[in-house]
Amino acid sequence: MPPTFDTTAPNIARIYDAMLGGKDNFAADREAADRLTELEPLSPLYAREHRRYIGRAVRLMAGYGIRQFLDIGTGLPTMDNVHQIAHRHAPGSHVVYVDNDANVCAHARALLADDPGSVAVVKEDLCRPERILDHPDTRRLIDFGAPVGILVTGILHFVPDADGPFRSLGVLTEAMCSGSCLAISHITDEVVRETRPSDNRSGMEVFAKSNAPMHCRGRADIERFLTGLEIQDPGIVCISEWRAPDPSVIRDDLRDVWLAGVGRKR
Repeated sequence: MPPTFDTTAPNIARIYDAMLGGKDNFAADREAADRLTELEPLSPLYAREHRRYIGRAVRLMAGYGIRQFLDIGTGLPTMDNVHQIAHRHAPGSHVVYVDNDANVCAHARALLADDPGSVAVVKEDLCRPERILDHPDTRRLIDFGAPVGILVTGILHFVPDADGPFRSLGVLTEAMCSGSCLAISHITDEVVRETRPSDNRSGMEVFAKSNAPMHCRGRADIERFLTGLEIQDPGIVCISEWRAPDPSVIRDDLRDVWLAGVGRKR
């Protein structure tokens, strides 16, 4: 482990891993996951539904003929990663994973060591989009003259306005050619703020103790991240509702908590 590695402070990637039943987490991460589940019993379900949304978004992009993917803020490897989904639906696809967490990148490189020809891991930050786009491994696997699928999922609510997330996504959108897609997801507190303010405040405190405090946004601001793109059906909706195979089983208590959408560049 690097000298700066701290197992006593909860890490958002490892909290997410713990809620998904993974093994790459420590006691502090599990305690944070347990606290979140205590405050919001549906938290592990949110995590699982988010993974399913990512799978459906990648399948949509593959159906559009996209064969290269840039996954920014990828988190720790878990079941059905983007490259696995892409290779299943579009064999030969290239995938570049990006994360600013050295621990995440080390895990990902170990997992993907046997597939360097089509998959790469880049240690960079969403707030430095130009460096992501210009990184040698990005340029090696991604041709921005052809359609690309960019995923910025489960990360935007950890980036404050002061760090320029709207500018960052604008840079990424500008780099995409026609036919490219951008998939986003974002936790919102608009409804929770009105109905359960005390729970919401306590939940924010859990993340405040991690390496990535949360910054929730309303629907209007979430839609701004897809400015200039044609939002694909069914629009900006709950993660479990977005192109769900069976909408009849969508739970009302999942709505208006974690929103998602895909925009396509014309």
